[in-house]
Amino acid sequence: MSEASLSAAPERASRRDIGFAAGIVAILAVLFLPIPPALIDIGLALSIALSVLILMVALWIQKPLEFSAFPTVLLIATMLRLALGIGTTRLILAHGGDGVHAAGHIISGFSQLVMSGDFVIGIVVFVILITVNFLVITKGATRIAEVGARFTLDAIPGKQMAIDADLNAGLIDDKEAQRRRQELEEESSFFGSMDGASKFVRGEAVASLIIIAVNIFGGIIIGVTRHGLPLAEAADIFTRLSVGDGLVSQIPALIVSLAAGLLVSKGGTRGSTDKAVLGQLGAYPRALYVASFLLFALALVPGLPLIPFAALGGVMAFVAYRIPQHVARQKEAEAARLREQQQIAAAEAKDSVKESLRTPEIEVAVGKQLATVALRNPAELAHRIGKMRRKFAERYGFVVPEIKVSESLSVPAKGYQIKMHGTTVAAFDVRIGEMLVVVGEGPRPDVPGDDVREPAFGMKALWVSEAYAAEVKREGFAPVDSLSVILTHVSEVVSNNLAQLLSYKDMRALLDRLDPEYKRLIEDICPSQISYSGLQAVLKLLLAERVSIRNLHLMLEAIAEIVPHARRSEQVVEHVRMRMAQQICGDLSDGGVVNVLRLGGKWDLTFHEGLKRDAKGEVIEFDIDPRLVEQFGADASTAIRERMKTVGSFVLVTAPDARPYVRMIIERMFPSLPVLSHVEIARGVEIRSLGAIS
Repeated sequence: MSEASLSAAPERASRRDIGFAAGIVAILAVLFLPIPPALIDIGLALSIALSVLILMVALWIQKPLEFSAFPTVLLIATMLRLALGIGTTRLILAHGGDGVHAAGHIISGFSQLVMSGDFVIGIVVFVILITVNFLVITKGATRIAEVGARFTLDAIPGKQMAIDADLNAGLIDDKEAQRRRQELEEESSFFGSMDGASKFVRGEAVASLIIIAVNIFGGIIIGVTRHGLPLAEAADIFTRLSVGDGLVSQIPALIVSLAAGLLVSKGGTRGSTDKAVLGQLGAYPRALYVASFLLFALALVPGLPLIPFAALGGVMAFVAYRIPQHVARQKEAEAARLREQQQIAAAEAKDSVKESLRTPEIEVAVGKQLATVALRNPAELAHRIGKMRRKFAERYGFVVPEIKVSESLSVPAKGYQIKMHGTTVAAFDVRIGEMLVVVGEGPRPDVPGDDVREPAFGMKALWVSEAYAAEVKREGFAPVDSLSVILTHVSEVVSNNLAQLLSYKDMRALLDRLDPEYKRLIEDICPSQISYSGLQAVLKLLLAERVSIRNLHLMLEAIAEIVPHARRSEQVVEHVRMRMAQQICGDLSDGGVVNVLRLGGKWDLTFHEGLKRDAKGEVIEFDIDPRLVEQFGADASTAIRERMKTVGSFVLVTAPDARPYVRMIIERMFPSLPVLSHVEIARGVEIRSLGAIS
């Protein structure tokens, strides 16, 4: 932009200010200076045009605050009409004896058009206009403005508190809060101003009655005494002029009053008046059908005209028939527009650099040849993944993230990789056209096949051709297809990494779904006694050992018990496990029985001696000879593998203080083997001992 245009902008604004001030001065000058009839005609035409403009703006604005200058405009328009009224009064009284054109052509034209040459008709019309304006429109608009101003001012504190609450909750930013506060201030100022501005219109209506009475009686007296007119002629001339002047001033006043009524009655309705009124009146086709039926019934009543009622009934029936079609087309167009916007947004996001930085929490990347099998039926794959996620939600109490399956050129053609947060945690090669038969330590089927380790649990298995599937089933084995192998592996990997998948957002979502009483419990302990991140750490430690958090409310009660006395997450977890013993044992039982493998006296004593305590008796260090750790690992591995051959599922039980450290050693060899302490065996649970590690 050039310097000349920059300097011209303030100059134009200054000239506009001067012009506006000159217009106000001109209105005031009309009150005192005599004005020729030609200028009176221009002023009356301007008054009519300004009133029509005000009405059109009031019709088309979306909300009342968009016309916040209305009180000021109303004052200026009222002063303009009163000034013109005084000017026309001066002309009528001074030159009324010259005839009906003494006050200008507009007043004479209105007197001829509206009164049809008879001043009695003009008086009746004027009185009706005054009644409609003063008693109906102005009185109702004034009442609406008074009530609107009172309720708006009373609601300000609550609205300000709502804005502050949204700002503190992070729902809006500082700029949005500032914009809402400014809008609230403008709204209160607007309705307060409208309450006072509505008095202008009422005062003008009273002033118009006084002015027309003064013009008629004063004009008759002046016409008879000064101009020597007969009483009948003076009454006819001055009554026509006065009533014509009153009509010219009352028509713009009526239009402005209507605009004020439309503006204050709009209230909280958004959109232009035609959309707000017609949209709401036409939003109920059944109401239009009933009205149409009533009009047709009236058309058939003897003595009533047929055509008007039948025509209106037909129009309403047609509108009621077309409205649902129009609404359906609008919905289709809106849906298409939203789909187009979503596609554009998705395309932009896909091409953006930020999208490349976002990694899925769980991803299965399959090779090119394996993709033809895994992605052959996307609907079935999505169904099975959804079923898997529902199973995890029911078992562990939170929804695991979406599992993304994609084709990758960096993966071997027949292999797949399971990634967590972009890092590969497991991989396996699948043989296309073959099925996996898990045999474990038992006999193998009498068919040709290649030995392999099953990827999910590391059990012995072999690949066999799909042609031998029926024969393998006859021998009592269950062949597994490639997709089931992948999904089973994914399920086990997710089970082993539950702690990594519980994000802070997931935890807050779980807390938000709790009952109000438990939300108050959370407010009591967080963050005064434990932070939200500390609460997340406790839940992560529980999930790391596959302890379900579905009974989160009970866990919160247990956490609230211990956090005043222990702040370390490990101590809190041990207390929660003790309180949740019934759930833990119930999840680990096999037919109502918990199979237990004890640690043994030797190793119980070894771990007890390795725990170093402070003066308060709390464990501060675990110090044990590394050779003993190796020996314990060997003994535990031997004992555990022997039981695995004969028992379906069992748990390892140890002393409460040593449990975390025993678990730390065992999980490296047997990640899915539960390790419990003696205090975590719930009362009433049937226990079957499998011996001890010794």
